[in-house]
Amino acid sequence: MNTNDYLIRRETPQDFRAVEELIREAFWNVYRPGCSEHYVMHVLRDDPAFIPELDFVMEQNGRLIGQNMFMHTIIQADDGREVPVLTMGPICITPALKRRGLGKILLEYSIGKAAGLGFGAVLFEGNIDFYGKSGFDYASRFGIRYHDLPEDADASFFLCKELIPGYLDDVTGVYLTPQGYYADDADVDAFDRSFPPKRKEKLPGQIFE
Repeated sequence: MNTNDYLIRRETPQDFRAVEELIREAFWNVYRPGCSEHYVMHVLRDDPAFIPELDFVMEQNGRLIGQNMFMHTIIQADDGREVPVLTMGPICITPALKRRGLGKILLEYSIGKAAGLGFGAVLFEGNIDFYGKSGFDYASRFGIRYHDLPEDADASFFLCKELIPGYLDDVTGVYLTPQGYYADDADVDAFDRSFPPKRKEKLPGQIFE
């Protein structure tokens, strides 16, 4: 895809380090002091659930400015079925270019590619104020529960979008996060030491220690 001054294409091995640097800049001190998302991306590329055909970068004037990727996962349905679905991310735009509509362009392009490959639904953790503009809704409205979350807990972070209309009509159950998203803090710290030093800060709005 090439429109105006940006390009969306598949990630290549030559992009790996630059993408990890981009993710690190985008997520640093956002959800926790420092971040783990760049390490997660590093290890997920070798995960059997990773989907290379749905691993995208966004360029502007030859510089990487955004990325998104998808993973296979399942809903463990209440009737015993394992319903295949996608999860997504990390997804980001370089901090200097946020709030210019580029994230929405990247999101909708990559979701369109996933739909074109025949996948039925995407579930992930995100902000409804942003993702709702691209057709996501609370997963609870589809009868899908987030694993290990108490029934009375706030699940407003857990979102869903059907890519095939009606795909989840007869499904209720529990969504399972791929194990590759769970990063050990020691492994994250060891990986992060290969990047230029950055100051970790505890900031208002962070959700992890």
